[in-house]
Amino acid sequence: MSAEVHAEGNNFLLPNGTFFVELIIFGIVLLVIWRFVLPPVQKAMRERHDMLQKQLDENREASEKFEAAKTKYAEELAEARAESNRIRDEARLEGQKILDEHRERAQAEISAVLRRGEEELAAQRERAMRELRESIPGLSTALAGRVVGEDVTAGDAHRATVDAFLAELGAEATGKEA
Repeated sequence: MSAEVHAEGNNFLLPNGTFFVELIIFGIVLLVIWRFVLPPVQKAMRERHDMLQKQLDENREASEKFEAAKTKYAEELAEARAESNRIRDEARLEGQKILDEHRERAQAEISAVLRRGEEELAAQRERAMRELRESIPGLSTALAGRVVGEDVTAGDAHRATVDAFLAELGAEATGKEA
């Protein structure tokens, strides 16, 4: 084959005219691509890049806003907890004050009831002592008369003995109360 190529006068080292035509066509295709295809592709890529950059910036801004909101939420939550603790402590103090007031009132009522009871007991004891002083002389003379079998009249000595007995009985009653 190489003998045939040499025989026709074609030198394989020297290019023929088809090479130059192909080279010119290749240049024209490159120029068309460079002039008409590449700018819209570059424009689309630039728009896509700008859109991605915008989304990235928006995401970064949203992330910063989220962190700020998260921090604000944590601060407000801490404030709310502190406020609830303060309110709970105030409620406890108020409840303790109310309990103390009710205890004081109850204690005062108990003291008043006890005092009235003691006064009533003292009045009843005084009435009982007065009734005893009035009835013992007659009963003792009647009993003494039955035991002896004679009529025993109550004299001053007898009345002094009864009064001494009642005084001793009253002293024992007040000694037991104290």
